[in-house]
Amino acid sequence: MMAGSITQSHSAAARQTELTRCTVVELVGMIRRKEVSSLEVVDACLERIRQVNPRLNAVVTLVAEDARTQARVADQKLARGEAIGALHGIPMTIKDSLDTAGVITTAGTMGRKNFLPKEDATVVKRLKSAGAILLGKTNTPELTCAWETNNSVFGATNNPWNLKYSSGGSSGGAGAIVAAQGVPFDIGSDTGGSIRLPSYFCGIAGLKPTSGRVPRTGHVIGPEGHLQALTTLGPMARSVEDLSLILSVIAGPDWRDASVVPMALGDPSHVKVSGLRVAMHAENGAYTLHPEVAKVVIDAAKALENSGVQIEFKRPAALDDVIKIDADLYSADGSASLQRILDQSGTKDPSPLMLIALKQTPMTSGNMAAAIERWDA
Repeated sequence: MMAGSITQSHSAAARQTELTRCTVVELVGMIRRKEVSSLEVVDACLERIRQVNPRLNAVVTLVAEDARTQARVADQKLARGEAIGALHGIPMTIKDSLDTAGVITTAGTMGRKNFLPKEDATVVKRLKSAGAILLGKTNTPELTCAWETNNSVFGATNNPWNLKYSSGGSSGGAGAIVAAQGVPFDIGSDTGGSIRLPSYFCGIAGLKPTSGRVPRTGHVIGPEGHLQALTTLGPMARSVEDLSLILSVIAGPDWRDASVVPMALGDPSHVKVSGLRVAMHAENGAYTLHPEVAKVVIDAAKALENSGVQIEFKRPAALDDVIKIDADLYSADGSASLQRILDQSGTKDPSPLMLIALKQTPMTSGNMAAAIERWDA
């Protein structure tokens, strides 16, 4: 009896590990072929979150029972042969800076500690319409404004590979839980590196889409204000193939974010790699790159070259100015827009990281206009 229980328990654990290691694309196929139920996948992810999150502090709000209910509904629809979406039955978490109807969305600021949005952000709405199931919200620094994930509401998120290290920011909760195989994907936001940095720190795939691709309606830094020109929303997952699928779901106008362009999204599988021209560099002039990282970048370029890509080792001359312009525009109003969001949220005591962000010196109108002109050029 005891031996049988141990074998059964081990088998269940092995099955959970198998499922949580799967990519989005793999899980989509398995659910559609009825090799696994959505409920089984959701339960596997919830158990994995239960195991790893106490050490990571990546998932800050969990809606487990609602997720299990949604998974049962998804399985019933599939059994009845009803039409299903591109992400049918796939569990996800969502960065806590994106509104989720009826689920607390703090954006890491004390004034929104108990804020319940009435409406989903556009990207969340689209993911749910495609069949994705929300498991919970992931940690972010206050108003997404830091390169590490720590706030006064939930505290710090740790790196899944080494708990003494940072998971990066501002989508650090998303990066950590995806890397730790708690969920197959999340949606991050990026104004100054907030998808790219945690993806790099945590060793996953992340995409900062081209500006104008994905609506920011329902994000704490939304379509209005000077920061909107820099902010985009994009997927974070464990494979590039997953990024492509998720981007196809969330891209396109919602006719509320006026900057989003109604342009068809291409299919990367139709791109002929051989013959492409790629410029690359291992030093950006702003920061010294670690030798091991530089080697990985160069090896990646060589791998592309072996696939027929024409590689030119060249650092764009304009990069120095671009880095400066980005820094200038980020703080152009002396953080007045951030203070306005804090005031609207009812936050009286900003976190230490936010206090740093609020100590920006505003640009003169002439200097700001000049920076925008250089940026456009």
